[in-house]
Amino acid sequence: MPNVKSMRKAAYDIDPIYIKRWSPRSFTDQAIPDDVLYSLFEAARWAPSAANMQPWRFIIARTPADKENFLSFIDDGNVIWCQNAPVLVAVASRMDNPKSGKENRTHAFDTGTAWGFLALEANRKGLITHAMGGFDREKAKAALRLPKNFAVHAIVAIGYQGDKEALPKHLQEREQPSDRYDISTFVFEGMFKG
Repeated sequence: MPNVKSMRKAAYDIDPIYIKRWSPRSFTDQAIPDDVLYSLFEAARWAPSAANMQPWRFIIARTPADKENFLSFIDDGNVIWCQNAPVLVAVASRMDNPKSGKENRTHAFDTGTAWGFLALEANRKGLITHAMGGFDREKAKAALRLPKNFAVHAIVAIGYQGDKEALPKHLQEREQPSDRYDISTFVFEGMFKG
């Protein structure tokens, strides 16, 4: 396993969990105990939410049949590695306000925050997560029976980290934490400076 501390350095004092979290692709097939798995969703539950609408929804695949259903809409390049993860999760959100029926303009923002909480709790529990955007959204909505007023944003593989040698050669080279841009490239005072 790569030494994350040697590859990532924070410019300011932050909790080490933010630096330790990255997105490996090599998973063991070790099952995740229910109390550990559901603690991730407990963390997501406490994410901030506009008007407390909590629009996020997580659809879990753990059985062979459910995982096969998920693999039917995930891009082949991701199936190569994610099929080994013991849990696949579709991250979706309700796009309207359940009380008024009007558009919830922050559904994706709030759901992304909930996913972030989930990812950090997974890291804290010794699990790895890898979110994927490479999947067919229309096929996913149909296969998961999501109503029209829901959007599916990502598919997340969750499990315990495996050896990079278990991956195909072209993925072994990428199996390391990535660095991040310096904050000066994305934080602007007063107004945007492109």
